[in-house]
Amino acid sequence: MKHLLLFVFSAILFASAPAFAQTHTEGGLEWYTDLMQAQEKSKATNKPIFGFFTGSDWCGWCHKLQRDVFAKPAFVKWAKEKVILLELDFPRRKQLSPELMQQNNSLQQAFRVQGYPTIWMFTMEKDKATPNMNINPLGSLGYPSGAEPGKEEVKFLGEANNILSKKQG
Repeated sequence: MKHLLLFVFSAILFASAPAFAQTHTEGGLEWYTDLMQAQEKSKATNKPIFGFFTGSDWCGWCHKLQRDVFAKPAFVKWAKEKVILLELDFPRRKQLSPELMQQNNSLQQAFRVQGYPTIWMFTMEKDKATPNMNINPLGSLGYPSGAEPGKEEVKFLGEANNILSKKQG
């Protein structure tokens, strides 16, 4: 259980930031960019957050993951049923608001993300004794290397379901 409470964020950091991010729809999926909005939806639906660390305007493997996995009907169906999608973008040419950059950088550091694409599935809860939010990491994923060509979503979803089964077990 000790490993479940590795990451702590100050609720003040996120509560004091104005609503700086929006949701966007891509391929029939709703992606949040604001962690606290995603957390509220996660709490209301009892679904974990699916944090997608990406370089939207430069990362070829991120585009490949979106094309080979996220755009497939099986992933769309799975995501709508199982997770709340959160895009954590690190663009090179597109400008993000300072608040959004701070949020994404904080999460990148907390999860020790070193490459893209990286996906972390996690839940969050308010610490009862402090004004902090505890992040409970469930597991991470990347591009499903070694998958049969054209069946990347099958391997990816198998790995994702293994992570989710540990949460319930």
